[in-house]
Amino acid sequence: MLRQFFAADLFAGRTVFVTGGGGTINFAIARGLGSLGARVVLAGRTVDRLENCRRELEAEGTPALAVRCDVQEHADLEAALSRSEATFGPVDVLICGAAANFPAPAEQMSAEGFRKVISTDLLGSFNASRAAFAQLKRTRGNIVFVSATNSIMPFAFQAHVGAAKAGIDSLMRGLALEWGKYGIRANSVLPGPIDNTEGLGRLLTGDDAAALAEYVPIGRFGTVEDIAAMTAFLASPIASLMTGATLVADGGQSFSGSAMLAEMMMSP
Repeated sequence: MLRQFFAADLFAGRTVFVTGGGGTINFAIARGLGSLGARVVLAGRTVDRLENCRRELEAEGTPALAVRCDVQEHADLEAALSRSEATFGPVDVLICGAAANFPAPAEQMSAEGFRKVISTDLLGSFNASRAAFAQLKRTRGNIVFVSATNSIMPFAFQAHVGAAKAGIDSLMRGLALEWGKYGIRANSVLPGPIDNTEGLGRLLTGDDAAALAEYVPIGRFGTVEDIAAMTAFLASPIASLMTGATLVADGGQSFSGSAMLAEMMMSP
């Protein structure tokens, strides 16, 4: 799909490292950038899923590597990025996409459950960025954080996710400010509800999702290809002046707020 909009060699010769690489949205990003010439490294905890994704990319002609790591562990990311560099050279684009999510009322959420989401999303994003810094400095590369519209408005049963995503976007702006002198850009893409993803499936049934989609101003939920396209733009030289930006990709859903979604989720 991305070749309809971007040059087929836009990322030729570039190495893209994707945390949470086996996730639905993150794999779509990896596939999209791979279709534009990138070498792709998929990092995550589930080896079987990563290997399946790697084989799929290679079948499409994308050089790919799967590496197991837990983003909550900085040493894991250092080792994964070292292996990535040995295979494909220093990283040019870091996609921080690893995330955890589950719906839970705040009054019933355990401290451990809250910690797990913050640790995976926010600490994981810092760990990946810090571990990749030296390579990104050499390539004058960039970071794209896969955040969410939870960072700009509350969703029912998602207090932990909102806190994590708001932290990610604040981290992104801090890195954009501090690391710009090294030629490193940092930006966030904020997906709204994305069709046919595990995340949306955890929050809504099919009927409720279809009803909510009618209230999105453009009349539909986003697709994983939509987010891949937004990420390709941010990661490419086309956006060379953009750093510290949050790019909302939700079809306008955030304009109407989350009241209808909350009512669906909280109804018996």
